[in-house]
Amino acid sequence: PTTIMGSLRQILHSENITITSAGIYVISGTAKNVTIYVEASSEDKVQIVLDGVSISNTNLPCIYVKTADKVFVTTSGDSSLVVSGSFTADGDTNLDGVIFSKSDITLNGTRALTIQSTDNGIVGKDDVKVTGGTYNITATSKAIEANDSIRIADGVFVLNCGTDGLHAENDEDDSLGYIYIGGGEFTIKAGDDGINASGKVLIGDNNS
Repeated sequence: PTTIMGSLRQILHSENITITSAGIYVISGTAKNVTIYVEASSEDKVQIVLDGVSISNTNLPCIYVKTADKVFVTTSGDSSLVVSGSFTADGDTNLDGVIFSKSDITLNGTRALTIQSTDNGIVGKDDVKVTGGTYNITATSKAIEANDSIRIADGVFVLNCGTDGLHAENDEDDSLGYIYIGGGEFTIKAGDDGINASGKVLIGDNNS
């Protein structure tokens, strides 16, 4: 695997990329069975810029955030992330998303990100935030799932999923597991609920 520290432009090859420190990492190219790992410190902020990326994996996430303070995934070129087989667990961690993050993750950018998954599309074990960009997600389970919250300020979302489009659930804290939508355009075709939260769902200025 390639370990990178600090800001860097990286072209994908046939080996994994591991990011170990804060910085801006611009990634481009096409690869199969490659994962971008983030294993930074709990104080590090990491930005991954997808500048025309195409990753097709069989059984592991295309982006796997293990440790960091916050991670930003930014699209500067149209990109595609695919997992086509059954996900393999990482020890006790049930990996089940094409983008899988144990830390806060924010998605933004100006271009389209296409995700195809045999399970979930985007999974965040803390907060998942979206401030812009276009997201075409096809998943057999949930399109976007978070443990603490899903917060969307803007963006275009075309979600085709087997269960829920947006799903936030926290069994330990009633104040979490909520969804806030402040803006954006949504087209959701869901096998279950378009929007599902164990806590509140807030849309626009509705504070009820």
